[in-house]
Amino acid sequence: MEREYMTTRDIVGPLMLVEDVTGVTYGELVELEFPDGTLSLGNVLEVNEDVALVQAFQGTRGSNPADTKVRFLGKGMTLGVSRDMLGRVFDGLGRPRDGGPEILPEKRLSIHGSPINPTARDFPDDFIQTGISSIDGLNPLVRGQKLPIFSGSGLPHNQLAAQIARQAAVAGEEAGAFAVVFAAMGVTFEDADFFMSELRQTAAIERAVLFLNLADDPAVERIATPRMALTAAEYLAFECDMHVLVIYTDMTYYCEALREVSAARKEVPGRRGFPGYLYTDLAMLYERAGRIKGRAGSITQIPILTMPEDDKTHPIPDLTGYITEGQIILDRNLHRRGVYPPVAVLPSLSRLKQKGIGPGKTREDHADLSNQLFGAYARGIQAKELAIILGEAALSEADTAFAAFADAFENRFIRQGEHEDRTIERTLEIGWQLATLLPRGELKRIKDEYIEQYMPAMEAAIVEGAMDAS
Repeated sequence: MEREYMTTRDIVGPLMLVEDVTGVTYGELVELEFPDGTLSLGNVLEVNEDVALVQAFQGTRGSNPADTKVRFLGKGMTLGVSRDMLGRVFDGLGRPRDGGPEILPEKRLSIHGSPINPTARDFPDDFIQTGISSIDGLNPLVRGQKLPIFSGSGLPHNQLAAQIARQAAVAGEEAGAFAVVFAAMGVTFEDADFFMSELRQTAAIERAVLFLNLADDPAVERIATPRMALTAAEYLAFECDMHVLVIYTDMTYYCEALREVSAARKEVPGRRGFPGYLYTDLAMLYERAGRIKGRAGSITQIPILTMPEDDKTHPIPDLTGYITEGQIILDRNLHRRGVYPPVAVLPSLSRLKQKGIGPGKTREDHADLSNQLFGAYARGIQAKELAIILGEAALSEADTAFAAFADAFENRFIRQGEHEDRTIERTLEIGWQLATLLPRGELKRIKDEYIEQYMPAMEAAIVEGAMDAS
């Protein structure tokens, strides 16, 4: 039941204190009518007896408390969902931003979702191909996983996000039941246009839902954006039996919006001024990923965040790392050397990778080859550092081979084109080609049967290629 009040006592930033209210509940949707006749939406942040703290999504600039009407709508914030959302672009509050008509919803769902009973969760164990070798080959993404990308200011995380959104796919009969939900928070108009054009050029927009919150949109709207995206993802996954990949960027802007609202509420700040409930708030988003027993669909998340001053101990990446199952880290030194995508292989980690690879998922040699490439690259980096200190003449023959391997690994395995979509078979093929650069006796992490099965063909192809080139 709707109730209207004109008892606003105070307005601070996007927050309004409304007195003498009855029957108001936490999270209730509010319609605000300002003295100039403009309307805005908001929601209830806190209720204390007959006083309600209301958060305005479009801001409260120029409003007069005494002349502002506050209409409590008797329901929480919801999103109208339908399969027709695929191929559409919305703003941070779920309103069409592409000039198309309003969605005719099949149902309306609360943007806060429903907690998943831990006993009903199914373990993530299926491979999602991103088309990027440094991820698929060494730190694969598993269906139902939360795998963040830690980036820094000026690094090409937006290009990487768009590439994953374009190329990501699942194998087999379920390939047609795959969708991407993309949420951009606090991005510039130029970045928003880049995301839309990248998906439209390859027709990937047809299987995607975009939620775009621009930098000049109210910060409060930014808090609702990922919840809108996850609500759409939950409908597609658990009602339409689709496998949904949710990508959101940039979680740093989201957390800064939380800090702004927390400061307006005069809450006691925690680390770096962020609210003490930052961990809980992030967990409420990240834990909406997963699979449910008896349901065919799944939700996989790739949150992207920029680390202030490339500091991994900053509260945002620090807390994100506690909640998620690994991280992909972008490296500034690789970026300076022109390597794209600049994925730092050694500190990156996918904790569920062993569950998503192997026979029937990728290939039987994937795990062994991945371990060998990782170990050889680590030793090659050490050899290059030793050469800087002692000179190349001090390196052993094996160290020289590993140093050459490290350079080739960066140039042929990590480096790939922004529009180059590699299948997992192509990624493993490149890995075996690189393995031929090492002495056979150093391939200690690969079973002999795999070496005998795959190595001769790679060596023959290299010899044939050299003869053709001559």
